[in-house]
Amino acid sequence: MSDSRDELAYVLINPYTIYKSRTGGVITRLFTRTALDLVAARMFAPSRALVEEYAATIVSDRDPQDRRIQELIRQYLLDNYSPDPKTGQRRRVMMLVFRGEDAVKRVRQVVGNINPAKATSGETIRDTYGDYIVGPDAQVRYFEPAVLASPTPEEAERKLKIWAKYSDTDSGFLDKVVQYPKNVKVEETLVLLKPDNFRFPSARPGNIVDMFSRTGLCIVAIKVHRMDVTEAREFYGPVRDVLRDKLLGVSGQRARAAIEKEFGFALGRDAEKSLGDLVGPLFAEQQFNEIVRFMTGHGPDQGEPGKKAASGMEKIVALVYQGVDAVKKIRVVLGPTDPRKAPPGTIRRELGKDIMINAAHASDSPENAKREMGIINICENNLRPLVEQFYNCKL
Repeated sequence: MSDSRDELAYVLINPYTIYKSRTGGVITRLFTRTALDLVAARMFAPSRALVEEYAATIVSDRDPQDRRIQELIRQYLLDNYSPDPKTGQRRRVMMLVFRGEDAVKRVRQVVGNINPAKATSGETIRDTYGDYIVGPDAQVRYFEPAVLASPTPEEAERKLKIWAKYSDTDSGFLDKVVQYPKNVKVEETLVLLKPDNFRFPSARPGNIVDMFSRTGLCIVAIKVHRMDVTEAREFYGPVRDVLRDKLLGVSGQRARAAIEKEFGFALGRDAEKSLGDLVGPLFAEQQFNEIVRFMTGHGPDQGEPGKKAASGMEKIVALVYQGVDAVKKIRVVLGPTDPRKAPPGTIRRELGKDIMINAAHASDSPENAKREMGIINICENNLRPLVEQFYNCKL
């Protein structure tokens, strides 16, 4: 690694934490209290082999956590990360990978250790979302560590390599993991947390995930992505025609008003329509180009045919939600495109600024969701190459 203090740190969000819709709260803590760069995210459905290999590394003399707690975590992994022994059903685990100076230490401080002698205070993630319940006989009755994170950079490297090694087979788009009643029509929908959520460390990404959790839908895929211009032009292609239709009338009105003010004489409705026909397509194209620039950080000409698309400069996080009426449920919580028209309590009303900087995108149909997932390649494994490149290894 190029800098001894430039580190990768991971957090595993446990199946129960995900099931109880605490994921957003965990993300909020990590973003606001570590101020680290989120560089990868991946949904896992761990196999027994992955769980056993990882569990074997948990008990360590390097870990400041009490040895008894380490043993509990090791057994917890075997019991709660492994596929269900009766049905073979796999559990969902979310991995987040952060990068930055002293990343491992900063993440571990926010995650916290489990201290049986300390009353829960809510200071750390484990204080808030974890449980350690002991009976009168001093035996542990219930144990839930909420999340897992490594204590040292050396342990983080060792364990990240294990998870990355299994990432091609045990992670990605978990479309067959959640069980639903028979004869239920299940949908997937794509959500993009837009670049305005990542300009500086804030609670916004976690708050958005938390607000989506009220839908009762399941997260089955997550990816950190930097959209290039070619992707953005294709992704938002359908918006182009919509903009032309919507802006035709307003373009004519604005052009007419500007000309009347400049030249001091009135124009008729026919002139306004002609101006709309002339200016409308140009205005729509300009607005479309601004969307591309906002999502990528590049001008739209860098994605034209014959030119190599420049890698995107703006970070987005893509999530796939699954469940009954997924498209409708997500869009109701998100709210209309224009935050000013969004009902109270919706994401765009609370966090949006205008029709472009409006916190998140959500697919408007199952068909579009499938199209959009393909464009950003939601199944792409960017965890393994990150780990291999950072540690200069081949897994």
